[in-house]
Amino acid sequence: MKNRSILLTCMLCASLFLTACGRDDTSDKNNVVLNEEKAESKYQTRLNMVQPQAYSSVEGIKLEKGSYISIIGKAEGSAYWDEIAKGAEDAVKALNEQLGYEGKDKIKVTYNGPSHEGDVDEQINILDEELDRYPAALAIAPIDRTACEVQFDLATENDIPIVEFDSGSDYQGIMAKVMTNNKEAGMTAADKMASLIDEQGEVLLFVQDNKSTSAQDRESGIKGQIQAHYPQIQISGTYYMDDLEELKKMTAEKLTEKNKANGSEEEVTADSVTEEQVMAQILEQHPNAKGCIATSGEVTEKVLDMCEAAGKEDMKIIGFDGGENLTEALDDGSLDGLIIQNPYGIGYATVVASARSALDMGNEAFVDTGYAWVTKENMEETAIKNMLYE
Repeated sequence: MKNRSILLTCMLCASLFLTACGRDDTSDKNNVVLNEEKAESKYQTRLNMVQPQAYSSVEGIKLEKGSYISIIGKAEGSAYWDEIAKGAEDAVKALNEQLGYEGKDKIKVTYNGPSHEGDVDEQINILDEELDRYPAALAIAPIDRTACEVQFDLATENDIPIVEFDSGSDYQGIMAKVMTNNKEAGMTAADKMASLIDEQGEVLLFVQDNKSTSAQDRESGIKGQIQAHYPQIQISGTYYMDDLEELKKMTAEKLTEKNKANGSEEEVTADSVTEEQVMAQILEQHPNAKGCIATSGEVTEKVLDMCEAAGKEDMKIIGFDGGENLTEALDDGSLDGLIIQNPYGIGYATVVASARSALDMGNEAFVDTGYAWVTKENMEETAIKNMLYE
């Protein structure tokens, strides 16, 4: 089976990196291209990762003056979502410059997202408000793959084309999906972890949610790759961060049992359990765990904090996404590797796909924005540095 991991080439375009039988085979011969110095802006590097390349350019797009495109993410204020917003802003800026639109004639793009990542209700409220504005096109990163169907029906009835980015849904009328190939990224994470733990031992999996397609695809990629190719690795626990209340109940029961074993009748309630206690209890339940894979930036930070608090300095940790804290963790060795997505490219390509939808130009069903494998050893290489974000 082929595991295609999209990496940076010496031309800094997206290419496919093949691993024999899906195993981790990333030797120097595969990574040497990352050592090439290239005088190129970080934003151009990120656009070069987008496939098809037509989605890294606004050439040929002639939207009407004053057109409005609405973009709705899963959150605001984090490094990842800020990068998506930046990519969208730069795309519309390039579009206005190409068309010579100024002042009130300018095409407008707005980015909105819930104040807390994972808040489905707030995202739907934002979606309702944006549909009331009748944008030329609407792009959304669904938190829940099934929660927006009523709104999507309404958009379709009003001829508002829908593009999905970052994660998707099962809705049939989507014009394009702009995102990382999350299943392949999960497979890459599995291969890298296998290499770190010599292809044997227990691994814990921490997933940002159990509702979004991005989370589900990463989980599927990780588990499928390990099951198919690493029989001596066991995923001994999978934990979803949007199931925190259930995890608190589990932790409360365990802590109550400990109290009784120590001669105390004090009963611990779920309401009194902290997130730190939850994470500590998970590690205590798996004393033989050799590695942790976290499927988002926020979850990666939680896992790092958990392992530091427990003194698990030998725990191998692989995460997703970037940001200043995770870059520092790579540099100091507490984090072994990151799957860095291309949020800037996602934002830019989303505007292109949305504009094409508004003009009935036709779209690719899937626009692959690429990812890179980043470690302490390669993070100073020019191409990799251009992919990092804070």
